[in-house]
Amino acid sequence: MTNTTPTTEPVLGGAAGAAVPAPDVTGATDARRASRPSGRDGRDGRARKRRASWGVMSTREKVLRYVLLVVVLFITIGPFLWQLSTSLKGTGEDIYTANPSFIPTQPTFGNYLRVGEAIPVFGYIGNSLIVAAIDVLGNIVFATLAGFALARLQWRFRKLVLGLFLATLVLPGEATIISQFVTIKDIGLADSLVGVALPGMIAALNVLLMFNAFRQIPEEIDQAAVMDGANAMQRLRYISLPAVQGTIAVIAIFSFIGAWDDFLWPLIVLQSPDKLTLTVGLQYLQGTFATDQRMIAAGTMIAFIPIAVIFAILQRFFFKGVEEGGVKG
Repeated sequence: MTNTTPTTEPVLGGAAGAAVPAPDVTGATDARRASRPSGRDGRDGRARKRRASWGVMSTREKVLRYVLLVVVLFITIGPFLWQLSTSLKGTGEDIYTANPSFIPTQPTFGNYLRVGEAIPVFGYIGNSLIVAAIDVLGNIVFATLAGFALARLQWRFRKLVLGLFLATLVLPGEATIISQFVTIKDIGLADSLVGVALPGMIAALNVLLMFNAFRQIPEEIDQAAVMDGANAMQRLRYISLPAVQGTIAVIAIFSFIGAWDDFLWPLIVLQSPDKLTLTVGLQYLQGTFATDQRMIAAGTMIAFIPIAVIFAILQRFFFKGVEEGGVKG
């Protein structure tokens, strides 16, 4: 008969040799962990605090910001408002006094009428509009085509051509003005409005703006169009052009302002008085022995009006184009 030894259950606090249960280390550790915040939670709290305080300015920072804004506003808008004030001052006001008045005491539009009597201002405005229209149309068409070819098509020497466009940005226009005049004269376009507009029909900066705008379009869209059998012109017309309308408006504004305000190039090319642009024709307001600053200010305001109208019409497209060039995706 086999002798069996009974099994004794371990009793807490029993005699020597009795089994003692192990302490619940895991539970204690979890309790300690729960009692103090984790490092990650602390970092998240600090990050939330920084985000909450982001953009909150002190009173000193607000005052400094508004002071800087007023200074910039005075520098940029001040000369324009002064010219406008001078153009509205009558002949009885002394504009050369040591303490001139900003607000005209005898406001009048007679200076604008005198500008029309002194020079054929409407003819000059028409010539400037013709030159500006040619430049705007040329830049929209050719800069768009060049930018699309550089950004969306694959062909040899593409990077080399892009580098040449970038290199032309550091070259001042005065460095090539003699060669441009010789070229215009050789092809028989001297003393013509087409000769004035021809060099500005495509600008390197506008090509790079269109290149950057087309590059923001996802390539997957072009690949899907190619799979559907679309050629390059179809992709340009139906996919790329609707996405870069804002940049086209930016190019139109820049081209118009550049052609409208240009003075040196039309002065070199044009000789006939009836073909002068407005910026060149305004120099006839300065007399040999006497100059009326009121008439010059009025002529400046007349030259500014078309730029203000164009920008007012295209301003919403202009800011859309700035966002297209600055935000990807």
